[in-house]
Amino acid sequence: MRKFLIGSGKPDLAIDFGTANTRVVVCNAGVLFDEPSLCCFAGEASGSELVAVGASVKAMLNRTSGALRIVRPLHRGVLSDIAAAREFLVYAVRSSVGQRRLRPFRAIIGVPADATVAERGALLTAANDAGLGSVELVAEPLAAALGAGLPLYRPEGSMIVECGAGVTEAAVISLGGMCATASIRGGGNALDAALSDYLHIRHKFLVGTNTAERVKRDLVNILENELSEQAEIVIKGRSLVSGLPEAVAISAGELISVIDKQIAAVTRMVRNLLAQLPPELSRDIHGSGIFLTGGSAAIGLVGKAIANDTGLQVSVANDHANCVALGLQKALAF
Repeated sequence: MRKFLIGSGKPDLAIDFGTANTRVVVCNAGVLFDEPSLCCFAGEASGSELVAVGASVKAMLNRTSGALRIVRPLHRGVLSDIAAAREFLVYAVRSSVGQRRLRPFRAIIGVPADATVAERGALLTAANDAGLGSVELVAEPLAAALGAGLPLYRPEGSMIVECGAGVTEAAVISLGGMCATASIRGGGNALDAALSDYLHIRHKFLVGTNTAERVKRDLVNILENELSEQAEIVIKGRSLVSGLPEAVAISAGELISVIDKQIAAVTRMVRNLLAQLPPELSRDIHGSGIFLTGGSAAIGLVGKAIANDTGLQVSVANDHANCVALGLQKALAF
């Protein structure tokens, strides 16, 4: 990770540009910006006007008129709208460190380990268009491991699973690099979408993005606290049968299969990665276990499922949601 500093001078700031939330950090001040990765535009895409950015857009989800468009700059962990990404990065940098400066800010930005050359190029283009100067990309699993306090530069391997909103990544790290990686495009947001789709198909009931996220939290809370599967979750939305606003009560037990399917995909990814490791790294991981980072690491069912499937110890890192940002902050000091 140290090589990105050579020849370009130390970066001024680091950006954890996430599908759900973005954080901007500087070396000595910590996290200065933490808001949802959202933009709202008025008009057609070709000549649209920026209306709002960040936290103010969150409450607008699924409530806008036809003249407004809400855009996520990133989808499944990678850039999907360069214009939105540019506007969001301008807002994030100005909100955190201002704009009075003789030269452009140098920055490091986290990126999925499996991002393609084209995906990395699009992110660099958006960053340069936003006024950032020299920009280096750092693999998010490496940043997360550094933020979690794992021993990156030792020969003994460590395994991390970064559970983000747009992508879930697993990596085995040794001697400052990634020995093996695997990923699933679609993280916590995929679970929200799966619950929304289930309600749509099975109950002919439509819910918005924020409601689906709330259903996920309520369901996870019931399951992790070992409450009865008969416990009901009250969900408000619109019935496709009557066309009217309604509230439905659905048992947690009915929704378990939805969440189990998503978690099973993560456990398969982890198992497949473990099956590729050389014997010595397998021995290391057997001793140290697996570390979870990212916002969705808070879903204890993920860790339990991985532990049950692999027989390995699974630990959730301290301040798991901020590990990528904290790792990037540490990288600034290298």
